[in-house]
Amino acid sequence: MALRLQTRASDSSWINAVWTGTSTGVAEMTSVATVCWGLVFWERLGTAYAAITGPETRTSAAPVPEGASFVGIDFAVGTSLRAVSMPALVDGGAELPDTTRRTFRLAGACWETPGPDDAEALVDRLVQSGAVVRDPIVTAVRRGYRPSVSQRTVERRFRAATGLTQGAVRQVERVREAAALLAAATPVADVVSRLEYVDEPHLARALRRYVGRTARQLRAGAGGPIALD
Repeated sequence: MALRLQTRASDSSWINAVWTGTSTGVAEMTSVATVCWGLVFWERLGTAYAAITGPETRTSAAPVPEGASFVGIDFAVGTSLRAVSMPALVDGGAELPDTTRRTFRLAGACWETPGPDDAEALVDRLVQSGAVVRDPIVTAVRRGYRPSVSQRTVERRFRAATGLTQGAVRQVERVREAAALLAAATPVADVVSRLEYVDEPHLARALRRYVGRTARQLRAGAGGPIALD
């Protein structure tokens, strides 16, 4: 019984990560809060599927199709689908119609279903067509710049582009980094200090809310399949 996930970085500024996976004898996994929206493609028993996934503000239990293989693209914060409201995708998503092993339909057009090495080419085509866009103010803020607009405008644009507030994005990104450090056997006290949590109970509450694991479970690799880098 296993859920095997592998994640790789991308040289595209539009992509946060590309991941692949297979499932065998696993019916459910722990989904971890994430600030990214994405596209996921999977095949099971000869039938192909595709879906849009939204940002997630909490941990949850997610079903896993038996005997499936997956390819996923997590998009960078600040990118969005022109035809879809990002706030409407938060803690949700949508299955895409007319999906075959070769093609899927998105934003009123038919696209070639990507393999693990085709993510960047697909995203380039989506960007060139205008189906995927990016908010320049959000991108500038993410890169550490201060745009010449009010903080209220920045926050409004941030929420429209991501579905989340800047504070929520920081919280989720921090706790995901904490979980990865703990899974790599970094001492809890070091994680608290490095990521500037108030204390260990503060970290523990964040892990429960966003990751669905305790520090001990993460260090031991316990608790069952989990969607974590």
